[in-house]
Amino acid sequence: MSAIIIDYLLAAIFSGIPAVGFGMVFNVPKETLLKCAYGGAIAYCSRKFLMDLNLSLELSTFLASTIVGIVALYWSRKYIVPRPVYTIASIIPMLPGTYAFSAIINLITMNAHGVTPELITTFVDNSLRTIIVLGGIGFGLALPSLYYIRYNRPII
Repeated sequence: MSAIIIDYLLAAIFSGIPAVGFGMVFNVPKETLLKCAYGGAIAYCSRKFLMDLNLSLELSTFLASTIVGIVALYWSRKYIVPRPVYTIASIIPMLPGTYAFSAIINLITMNAHGVTPELITTFVDNSLRTIIVLGGIGFGLALPSLYYIRYNRPII
């Protein structure tokens, strides 16, 4: 049991670091950097938890980015800061870099050494997984604010 807790704590720490780094690259206010780290930890750990429940990578990423969207919407309303300040830095640990890199390497290999059915299969698999995960991140981040705008609009 303690090994699982340590694993999640390490995942939270190491996913908060790139979130803070990208927050600094995007010049977010200093006061929001800690929330960016929390957002990155929430995003990655919730996706990790959902994948531990045997959900697919794509669905886990979509649900985790929806959770981040809800949390960022709450923080943005509470601290009167634009929502992308929290969301952009928070989703960085969930980007599918390994799959995108593998797809590009497969494409370069096909160009250099010729096309084989195995290379086409792995290229298509990695490319589709990358596209679906990126779409899930975008849709998951947009969904909470779309719901909030629709149902909490002033009458006048």
